[in-house]
Amino acid sequence: MESSIQKVLFVNSEMLPYLPETRIAKVSRELAPGIQDRKHEIRSFMPRYGCINERKHQLHEVIRLSGMNLIISDVDRPLVIKVASIPAARMQVYFIDNEDYFSRRQTARSEDGTFFKDNDERAIFYARGVLETVKKLRWAPDIIHCSGWISHLLPVYLKKIYKDDPIFAGSRIVLSLYGDSGHDAMCPDFRAKVTGGNITAEDLPHLESPTGIELAKTAVQYSDGVIIGSEDVDEELVKFCKSEGKKTLAYDAASFEDGRYISEYNSFYEQLFDEA
Repeated sequence: MESSIQKVLFVNSEMLPYLPETRIAKVSRELAPGIQDRKHEIRSFMPRYGCINERKHQLHEVIRLSGMNLIISDVDRPLVIKVASIPAARMQVYFIDNEDYFSRRQTARSEDGTFFKDNDERAIFYARGVLETVKKLRWAPDIIHCSGWISHLLPVYLKKIYKDDPIFAGSRIVLSLYGDSGHDAMCPDFRAKVTGGNITAEDLPHLESPTGIELAKTAVQYSDGVIIGSEDVDEELVKFCKSEGKKTLAYDAASFEDGRYISEYNSFYEQLFDEA
């Protein structure tokens, strides 16, 4: 039977070969071309961290997509879009860049392990940057698959700000949870920075005392389906998915070993899209 899904957008925190191998980086690298092989169009995004060697990976700025400013905490932040190709996978990767947020070599923590104080603003910038770039591409995704903590605000913005935009009106959100959602405290003003437009403080109950776990709960709240992507996902999050009644795909270690997870994820997309 012909699939009802045509386009899948991947919003990742990490991806091989641009960052060292982790479960998120490996799945992000394998899943997109695997879904593409199943006759879907794909687009993939990740942040352009300072540790990424732009010359080695041949990143270059996409002038027609760059040039926009995003206002965060009353400051204009230039949005720069870069792109690179992975020839072996027949895919391009788009990079969200900003000198203030992504020039540092570390991804989420300083060298001493401290969670960056501005990770709240980095997550805001990344989520809004991806959505605005997709609008400029005029590419309407059926499924938006978010992976990694820095993507966790995208479901909020999509459901509260962009839901009536023709580009996203038919989109369904899939959230992959991993063990990267820690209990680190985030900026106390996080919720205030996200509110505005159609987003009120009441829409973000889990960000009253923001931590990585509470941010992940916020992502679950506004997602259509959840995938448990690794065995180290905090049990609190797994229980929260059940309490919210979210359609959830359980973790299956064997499916990652033999690559079967790609077909399982594809079937999960189909179920969510057809049921909506």
